[in-house]
Amino acid sequence: MSSNNQQSDPEYIRHDFLVDANQSKLRVDKFIADRIAKISRNKIQDAINGGLVRVNEKLVKANFKVKPGDKVQVLSFEEPEEFHVEPENIPINIIYEDEDVVIVNKAPNMVVHPGVGNFTGTLLNALYFYYRKEMEVGKVQPVLVHRIDKDTSGLLVVAKNEIAVNHLAQQFKEHSIQRKYWALVWGTLDKHRGTVVGNIGRSLKDRKKFTVFTDPEMGKQAITHYKLLEDFQFTSLIECQLETGRTHQIRVHMKHIGHTLFNDAFYGGDKILKGVVFSKYRQFVENTFSILPRQALHAKSLGFVHPSTKEAMFFESDLAPDFVDGLNKWKNMVQNQSFKT
Repeated sequence: MSSNNQQSDPEYIRHDFLVDANQSKLRVDKFIADRIAKISRNKIQDAINGGLVRVNEKLVKANFKVKPGDKVQVLSFEEPEEFHVEPENIPINIIYEDEDVVIVNKAPNMVVHPGVGNFTGTLLNALYFYYRKEMEVGKVQPVLVHRIDKDTSGLLVVAKNEIAVNHLAQQFKEHSIQRKYWALVWGTLDKHRGTVVGNIGRSLKDRKKFTVFTDPEMGKQAITHYKLLEDFQFTSLIECQLETGRTHQIRVHMKHIGHTLFNDAFYGGDKILKGVVFSKYRQFVENTFSILPRQALHAKSLGFVHPSTKEAMFFESDLAPDFVDGLNKWKNMVQNQSFKT
């Protein structure tokens, strides 16, 4: 008989199956579809392409056929349970709202949605409090149609009703949403502008991290356009425009081309990756880390077609104060030529 033992994890649910002794050879994607409820064939394909399916501890392709005795392991992105969202009186910076959408300039260190390890204190908790009266009479139902990381600051559009959800979700699916981010990265860019193209998926070495795959059948297509805004000798301020919206896309793509985000501890940017050996320089960088204690990434602008009026909407946001302070440190260093090489 097959077994289905589920183990919860902050990042995914793990499903383990043992192929029955009387099971005829069957494609692994069909095998999974028969055993996990409410999972689409597309999600199964994505899981296989993303390296989330193994048979006997080895990665396989969708056309691999399982046989009796095989051990099939599937990692899925769905969280193990739905979380009840409690309204919480948390300050949020709303820069625009109407009957269909609300635009928020999210502060750093705020998770956008409740999940394992973050049940409270999220942007959605704050929105449920802000719209509590409208929600009681069914006028508003805030829904996140996209997300940014906890330590990334900047713009998010939130849908307030089902029509807005569907319309905005379609724009994200078609990649017609305009999104630009500002990032401080390590090093000086060889070219003032360029494009990074590389499939992104979960790292096979560390499931919590994402990486760029050279195998075109692994991960999901990801495209990031970048241009240099300011050169600080050892770091650079860049603007990134997303053509796709993969998890950690800018962070992973920039690391892939050798320009890890400044103070991105998850991907190694919290170490001195460029610079000089002077102890004063090390102290300068460490001080800047303390001033900007997160990855230096900000969702600067956002453009989309309004769900009801069909009007082109465009919003820009100010950088978070810690980002501004960190940039000023680097600007002053360059102006004073403190560490000329």
